[in-house]
Order: sequence, then C-alpha cells, then structure tokens
Amino acid sequence: MGEAASENGYSITLTERRLVAEGTMAFYFDKPTQFAFTPGQFVDLTLPQPSETDAAGYTRAFSIASAPQESTLMVATRLRDTAFKRELQRMPLGSTVRMEGPFGKLVLHADQTRPAVFLAGGIGITPFRSMVVQAAMQRSPHPMVLFYSNRRPEDAPFLDELQALQDKNPHYRFVGTMTEPAKSSRPWQGETGYLNAALLSKHLVNVEKPIYYVVGPPGMVGALRTMLKGADIDDSDIRTETFAGY
Repeated sequence: MGEAASENGYSITLTERRLVAEGTMAFYFDKPTQFAFTPGQFVDLTLPQPSETDAAGYTRAFSIASAPQESTLMVATRLRDTAFKRELQRMPLGSTVRMEGPFGKLVLHADQTRPAVFLAGGIGITPFRSMVVQAAMQRSPHPMVLFYSNRRPEDAPFLDELQALQDKNPHYRFVGTMTEPAKSSRPWQGETGYLNAALLSKHLVNVEKPIYYVVGPPGMVGALRTMLKGADIDDSDIRTETFAGY
C-alpha cells in the first residue's frame, strides 16, 4: 500500500509493468489513499537508491495516464536508453519510488457547453487517456474529440482502448491517424498522414467553439499551435504541453 504523505511526498509501490505499444511501457503503482489529482496533471517520480544514474539525475516528471476513479496509479513512457528508464524497467515488483505532486494546469475546462478537442502525438496521449477514461466512468456529458497521431498502430499506446471508449461514451469521438501505415503488419482502416487543418476540418464540422489541447514532442506542438492560430483560433482557446523526453 502507498504510504501517507510526508515532507518528501508519497512512497508508492510498483505493482505491475505492461508493454502498451512497441517501445512503450506502462508502470502501475499502488495509489495512496490520500492522493487526489485532476486528469491532465503530472507527478515527479524519484528512484530512491538507483544502481546507476546519469547527468539528468534520478527524478523524472510523468503525466498520470490513469483516471482518478481507477484503483491504481499508472504512468507510461517510451523506453529510451537512459539510466533512469533502464532502472525503472529492471526494478523488482514490490519496489518503492518517491512521488511528489500532483502538478500542472493542463486540465479540462469546466464549461461543458464548449467541446474539448485533444491533439496528441505518441506518448503525448497519457494525459488525454486520463481525461477520456474519467469522462466515460463519470458518464460526463462534456463533448470530446480525440485526434491521435502515430507512425503505425503498433506504436500507438492504448489505441484499442481509446477506440473502444466510444461505445461507452456517446459524447466522445476518436480519430486516429497513422503517418507510416504501409510499414505496419496490422491492418489500419482509419485516417493517414499528419495532423493538419484539413483533417481537423473534416471531423469538426458540427463542433462549435471548442477548446484545443495539444500534447506531444516540441516540434509537433509548435506546428499545431501555429496551424490553429492560422485558422483564427484564439490563443486563449489553445492549451499545450510539450513532452521533451522522447
């Protein structure tokens, strides 16, 4: 069980590791009873006694990919070859890490008359998974459209789950797009190519006055922000977060 909060945050126990896409792993932890967060927020995880480290140190920020109503705490990351991620992969189940947070302001707006449009690339999906799973569990009437870009279906964390959530939430739509579907061994019937204005226009015909949320690598986030502003979207209606640790 996760321990109570202390000056150093929470001590949480690793309970499961699961490959959720090629090169992407989810890590599940016991959730402390006192810990509360809003979908879209992140935490800092610190390895208490790592066997190796590097210049980046032994603390990393992770968006919480689980929903508040789920029983465990889950984060997910690309398996880059860094000391921190090597250590996280080989830690025995039952090991503890230190967690501080939650932090961050990339949370869903309260006005449910304005739809939310999520634009995610790769592992940038994690905060949006928390949001759309929570919305389904709460039977929220808030309209949501999730655009999700990856190279191939094999590279897309939580792809099947995010598609299936449409059956549980009539106010949620999923639009996946693959930039290299020809390199996939898995059939893909969805959109192809990069997220762009034409793709958004095609799927947002009857979506009025949405607020846009953009998460992914810095280059993608910058390009999409520029695209949205070029489409006369007010800057105040664009919320972004970059994941630099790719």
